[in-house]
Amino acid sequence: MPEFTAAQIRAARALLDWTQPKLAEKTKLSVPTIRRMESERGPAASTAANVEAVRRALEDAGVVFLEPKEMKTGGAGVRLKK
Repeated sequence: MPEFTAAQIRAARALLDWTQPKLAEKTKLSVPTIRRMESERGPAASTAANVEAVRRALEDAGVVFLEPKEMKTGGAGVRLKK
């Protein structure tokens, strides 16, 4: 089961000002794979290796994935490292 959602991937890309092709380049995955992971099917429809590649690329660029209720209120989210 993935540690993050499709919405978190989209939000992380927005924080970094990355396009889907840029994320595909950083992960060495195809743009259609990134699109699928960001769709309603989400990362769960992808392989564990692809999910890990996306997680690693985004975290290496400074993204922190937040779990639901990690902050006082709210659902899952993302932020940039300080």
